[in-house]
Formats: sequence, structure tokens, C-alpha cells
Amino acid sequence: MNGDTGPGAGTIESDDRFASREDELASRLRLAVGRLHRRIRIDDSASLPPLQLSTLVTVELNGPLRLSELARQEGVTAPTMSRVLSALDEAGMVLRAPDPHDARGVLISISDDGRDRLREVRSHRTALIGRRLDRLDDAQRAALEAALPALEALIPPDDEG
Repeated sequence: MNGDTGPGAGTIESDDRFASREDELASRLRLAVGRLHRRIRIDDSASLPPLQLSTLVTVELNGPLRLSELARQEGVTAPTMSRVLSALDEAGMVLRAPDPHDARGVLISISDDGRDRLREVRSHRTALIGRRLDRLDDAQRAALEAALPALEALIPPDDEG
């Protein structure tokens, strides 16, 4: 980190720690996105726990889904996903229905309450980011706006939410 407290404070300066400019860019982007994401989660502590929120988004985007498919998509075990779904079900945010192709299976879909909760979380987090954007000057806002297409291109299509 550099030593001043001006506009560039908190940025990583070019030095020998990075093999290339691409490595430096990747490192700075990882730090900035990670810290911003962590700050939003802290500021939005009334939100759902991260895995419940992610699961709800996955069900919204791809549902109805079987528990095993949800577990695979979220990268967790079936027992972990079962606990997550129990909490979401208890809160009325998901619905369970028999799988028409497998009498033993259950399909999970999002409920109206789940959609409402996602809308609330998204709205609140957008407002949190909006307040942070208020800290930027016009040039910084323009630079961020110009960078959005490149940042959006980094996101896999199944990672929306």
C-alpha cells in the first residue's frame, strides 16, 4: 500500500511483487471487489445468510430444482442444502412440490414471499452501493461507468443475482 491519504490511498502501487501488469490488475480487482462485497454484507447484516440468499437466487433463476441439483449448483453437500432449504421453507420463501417424473423426488421453487424478500435485499444493497457512489467525484463515476461492460463480462451467465 502507498503511504499517503489522498485519492490514491489504499491502492497497490506497481512493484516487483507482481510478475506482470495483468497480475497486478487481477490482484487489485480481487481486493477491491472482495472488500466491497464484504462491506455490503456487513452493512446489510439484516439480510439472509449468504448460502440461503445464493440458494434463493439460484431457485429463482433456474427453478424448480431438486435438492441434489441445488446442492451441486451451490457447491455444497446434500445434507447442507437440506438444512438451507429447511430454513427457507420455514420462512415461507420456497415451495416444495412432487417431481412429476420421479414419485420419490421433490422440486423446489421460489414462493411469492421469497421473491419479495429478494426484491427487498436487492433494493437495500443497491441503496448501500448508491451511498458509496455518492463519495465519488464525477471523474471517478465516469471511470466506473466506463468499466462496467468489462466487469460484467467477467461474470458467468449463471451467476446473476
